[in-house]
Amino acid sequence: MSARSRNLTHTHPSEVSLQDAFDALGDPVRRTIVRELAGAPDWTRACGTFDLPVSKATRSHHFAVLRAAGLVEQRDEGTRRLNRLRRPEFDQRFPGLLDVVLAEPATDSG
Repeated sequence: MSARSRNLTHTHPSEVSLQDAFDALGDPVRRTIVRELAGAPDWTRACGTFDLPVSKATRSHHFAVLRAAGLVEQRDEGTRRLNRLRRPEFDQRFPGLLDVVLAEPATDSG
């Protein structure tokens, strides 16, 4: 395991408060990331493949917030950081919440 991977902290959704889940999902850029991950197979989307209107540092912050809220799991493969939406675990903790987010029109990331 690389030092970079060791720096990843993943919070299990069972440890996340409803407020933290709302805070993570309250940002339009993070909702865009969640929507795109929901439509992709696990571990197929690298962080750099998301077309987001933010800098690389801000993008990293958004992924860290999603990890801390138990929404995203990440792993490093070579120079790429791959992502997985933790939908089964998150749905168990907050039934229906992701359904509401994913049903929202995807026109709010600007």
